[in-house]
Amino acid sequence: MMNLKYIYFFITIFLSSCTKTNYDIVVVGGGVSGITAAIQSSRLGSKTLLIEKSDWLGGMMTSAGVSALDGNYKMPSGFLKEFRDSLVSYYGSLDSLKTGWVSNVMFEPSVGNEILNKIASSEKNLKILFNSKIDQIKKEKDKWHLNVKSENKLDEIETAVLIDATELGDLIPILNIPYHVGMDSSSMYNEKIAPKNSNDIIQDLTQVMILKDYGKDVTIPIPINYNRDEFICSYDSNECYDTELKLWPKESFISYGKLPNDKYMINWPINGNDYYVNSIEMSNEDRMYHYEKAKQKSIRFLYFIQTEMGYNNLYIDKEEFLTTDGFPKIPYHRESRRIKGKVTLDLNYIKAPYFQNNSLYRTGVAVGDYPVDHHHNAHPNYNELPKLDFYPIPSYSIPLGSLIPDNIKNFLVIEKSISVSNLVNGTTRLQPVVMQIGQAAGILASLAVSQNKLVDKVSIRDVQLEILNNKGYIQPFIDVSHENPNFISYQKIGACGILKGEGMNIGWENKTLFYPENELTRTDLLEGLKDYYNLNHHPIPNLLTINNISNWIIKVGENRKLKLKDFEKNWKDFGLKEYDLNRIIKRGEFAILIDKYLNPFSMFEVNFKGQIIKND
Repeated sequence: MMNLKYIYFFITIFLSSCTKTNYDIVVVGGGVSGITAAIQSSRLGSKTLLIEKSDWLGGMMTSAGVSALDGNYKMPSGFLKEFRDSLVSYYGSLDSLKTGWVSNVMFEPSVGNEILNKIASSEKNLKILFNSKIDQIKKEKDKWHLNVKSENKLDEIETAVLIDATELGDLIPILNIPYHVGMDSSSMYNEKIAPKNSNDIIQDLTQVMILKDYGKDVTIPIPINYNRDEFICSYDSNECYDTELKLWPKESFISYGKLPNDKYMINWPINGNDYYVNSIEMSNEDRMYHYEKAKQKSIRFLYFIQTEMGYNNLYIDKEEFLTTDGFPKIPYHRESRRIKGKVTLDLNYIKAPYFQNNSLYRTGVAVGDYPVDHHHNAHPNYNELPKLDFYPIPSYSIPLGSLIPDNIKNFLVIEKSISVSNLVNGTTRLQPVVMQIGQAAGILASLAVSQNKLVDKVSIRDVQLEILNNKGYIQPFIDVSHENPNFISYQKIGACGILKGEGMNIGWENKTLFYPENELTRTDLLEGLKDYYNLNHHPIPNLLTINNISNWIIKVGENRKLKLKDFEKNWKDFGLKEYDLNRIIKRGEFAILIDKYLNPFSMFEVNFKGQIIKND
């Protein structure tokens, strides 16, 4: 029998390795959205814990090697701009990030990880557990209780708000939250370009390679199962005629993902190293099997690049990730589980946001401008699938309700698992959008804690105001920079729908324009104002001069004791020019006046569907 002294010793060791700590917010997953959410909530004073299974931060844009920020170049919202500015500081200028043509913001993955760690380490309310995973999770009363394994240590964690920021939404099935995987039928959301029937097909994943120019021949031995025909149509090889895919010259192929310091990101969808598998519901063992097969495909592609394209000076940079094989920490997942949230953003809400049953744009907390881009080229039945690469859309907003599951309290879902249709996932999955989603979640969670409310009871307008205060966008107006002194007024009146934007697609650019310098029209106002003010009692003047609009605002304001002289007095203070009572007022000027004097954004709350909540 074991001596009681030794039993006591082992019990003491176990108890000392198992601690219980209370946090306001716990974020699971240190990817693009997870680290952003954790930094944002900690900045708002919430005691925050971030749990990350690897030893890196940044997920798909660092750990997976996709260090190219796609989209939002002209709408660098909130933390996205802070991160981009940090890259500029590191590399010297914004132009120094334009090394490849797939993106205007290219960087080395290790640099992105270094920047995120540096920012996170300065946040006193934030703790990060690396190399850690959730061992157990349960809800008791109003608190989440987690057991977290970190190497040989077991932590007991208690928190008010829990956020799933994992790559595949792995907490969702554990908590029995309804979700979708794969393509939706065209009838589910009335999306005309969706397939007739739903299926479980997801986008290809990629084992990205970061290659380095070694300045000498570094050709690898011929890989097992290598066949040049597998990749011969990855570029314009003059051997491919029966294909509908655009084939680029090898020079364009290699410069596509060129990074600073003579490195090259190989993440090539055209008969390249994309790999098809739906690993979402697989066991970890089966996932690892397919991830290894994806790596072997990338290695075969590397040999093809070296021998067929003639780039025998390029080989995997073993110092970038410091992994045994030089590959990134994780595969690049383009798709995951998608929750059923308070609302679901589908393609119709993006294409025509002002003409839907619900006004989801009023609840916007993030913006995007990348096309609907689906990678299915590696699927064995690719020719039978809908062609969804680069479907044009206007720039758009993501509604707050997409982050909140419909059947569970104080739990948020971010990263690529928000409540969107499969088609819409093709644009919301991009790093700049996912980063904004994380920032919005951090704000919402922190406000819930500070106000002692459930996350779905926090005012949407409060969340949006905090985003605006952090130089974020809630409306996708690409023609009004956040540096504009009246940016917030334009965003607020746009979010009310009092003045609407015009969406369009011009070539590669997806836009929604606010036109602040255009003259105001009655058409602008008739539809936009009727939900807020009694236009029978306060009819819109026929001639929209500064004088008439000012008097209309005075009448609507009623008990606010406004006088016409107040408008002239404040005109310059609002950053406005040319105070001429007889000229037609501009859209931007009207937005500023109605925001400053009537403040409909804060006076009228909205629900998750964008419906105005009427005060009794």
